Amino acid sequence: MAVASSEEAQSICSHCDRAIPSSNIDLHFAHCSRNLERCKVCGDMIPRRHAEEHYLNTHAPVACSLCSETMQREILAVHKGENCPQRIVTCDFCEFPLPAIDLAEHQEVCGNRTELCALCNRYIRLRERYNHEIRCNGAPDDVVESSRDVRPAEREPGAPRRQPPPNEFSRRRIIFTIAITGIAVLIGSLFLQRK
Repeated sequence: MAVASSEEAQSICSHCDRAIPSSNIDLHFAHCSRNLERCKVCGDMIPRRHAEEHYLNTHAPVACSLCSETMQREILAVHKGENCPQRIVTCDFCEFPLPAIDLAEHQEVCGNRTELCALCNRYIRLRERYNHEIRCNGAPDDVVESSRDVRPAEREPGAPRRQPPPNEFSRRRIIFTIAITGIAVLIGSLFLQRK
């Protein structure tokens, strides 16, 4: 068995740009130029018979399964995770999942709902809750008030606001979630029965 010398002269193939032992360069070049081609997108050497498959699986534009926008395959994952208007996001206030395109409108309404602050006994808009919790001194007021400015004529002085029953918010959320899940299961089963 002959061992090739590491000192053997090398030549660069003009087709694939690889270093080939000089004694084999003619045979290599004939095989290489007949069977391989350089990908016009990535520059990799691809067997000619797999060139189209390589392009389709690696470089061809793809459509987002959520919004049908066409883009390069390399950015599809980022698009679906961060940019797609149809990706599912969660409301900051109620944790309801919905498409990103609908989030701003939903949060505009949802953030205006109020909850009672347990520290100061005032109703606070959900969108203002974080800042309120930072500066709330916890001194309870005698009267439960709204976080918005109220003209004296709108409410009698000292009239208490209606307080929601304990756990009402979380009970409503659970019932709502169960109802939405039930509807989704029903719709899904109807579609599957048709197929």
